[in-house]
Amino acid sequence: AVQLVESGGGSVQAGGSLRLSCAASGFGSSVLCMGWFRQVPGREREGVATIDTDGGITYYGDSVKGRFTISKIDKMHVVHLEMNSLKPDDTAMYYCAVDLGAYCRYGNWPKTVYGYWGQGTQVNVTS
Repeated sequence: AVQLVESGGGSVQAGGSLRLSCAASGFGSSVLCMGWFRQVPGREREGVATIDTDGGITYYGDSVKGRFTISKIDKMHVVHLEMNSLKPDDTAMYYCAVDLGAYCRYGNWPKTVYGYWGQGTQVNVTS
């Protein structure tokens, strides 16, 4: 069975850092894009970052550019999200997602192209 397991969430003061990890299993070799999205109650799920698992092409949401970095472990379906200079506005449930297509390679990464989702990990940033 396919599975996505996120880890690394928690509470941190503004200006601090956290590192999220996501391990995807059960997909064989067909995973092409992995991404991170976040959501707060009452708001749309927002794209944070995505990475092409073959070529390593990355894209970021405007609100996190320059502060967050997505990376991958070669030959494994594992991605990390390094979050620095965290702000209270970064408080959200963070979800890992998998896209079996290649949309992220072309900068096209709406949440609707990701067919598989983890259960989420909570990030709280206090002022």
